[in-house]
Amino acid sequence: MNLKQKYSELLLNIGFNEKEIQQNWLDLEKAYSKKSRHYHNLTHLKEMIDAYETYFDQLQFPNEILLCIFYHDYVYLSSKKDNELKSAEYALAILPENAKLDRQLVFEAICATQLHQHNEIEDINWLIDFDLKILSKEWEDYKIYFEQIRKEYRIYPDFLYKPGRAKALKHFLENEFIFQTEEFRSLYEEKARRNIEKEIKLLS
Repeated sequence: MNLKQKYSELLLNIGFNEKEIQQNWLDLEKAYSKKSRHYHNLTHLKEMIDAYETYFDQLQFPNEILLCIFYHDYVYLSSKKDNELKSAEYALAILPENAKLDRQLVFEAICATQLHQHNEIEDINWLIDFDLKILSKEWEDYKIYFEQIRKEYRIYPDFLYKPGRAKALKHFLENEFIFQTEEFRSLYEEKARRNIEKEIKLLS
């Protein structure tokens, strides 16, 4: 199923009408297709949705989590620190009055994709892991990912970017785990750590 279909089906389920769905899809597509988006684009959403579909049976709030996937990077400016908050606010702002889903969960889940810390709500942990799954790709793909991130931050010269990126990556390694679900830890933790260590070496 393609992204637009998946999106339309979700919005129909939670109480949007056809006209609203069409308009919101155009807005979403435009936001994720900006020239400045080398990584945080529609391809990233597709990959997250692949993971979502794989682990769908684990989710208690599948509609909320799917909406979060679509909107978690809706607002994305590399020079700003409040992208997740702004994205969460936007997601809530477009919901119809009678939307059939948990608004608070949507808000908290999108905000949780900023720090990627363990959450007492297990569905939020799944969302975080879907977002970070890229870290465990084969090295060649991982390399494409961090090159795309570098392009998104191209307003910063190397002497600012490199230590900043290294600090963010070290933060992942300092946590007991990168991934928040048992499943992802057993499958992807080691690979992700190896990739991150390798990237840090390249940055220094």
